[in-house]
Amino acid sequence: MIVNGKKTAWEAGLTVESLLKAGNYRTDRVAVEKNGKIVPKKNYPTEEILEEDQIEIVSFVGGG
Repeated sequence: MIVNGKKTAWEAGLTVESLLKAGNYRTDRVAVEKNGKIVPKKNYPTEEILEEDQIEIVSFVGGG
């Protein structure tokens, strides 16, 4: 799979939620795009990632 433009190790049964946990992302502060489509947060636990998928993870950062 490709994550944020980089080839990344993939394992069977990988979900968006498990990918985010492995990368130490806070699910309340990210948006995930899979193959050009936004994945709704409610689908993170069940949205399976396949080896050929392209994933973009965008983190929201507060500032002031």
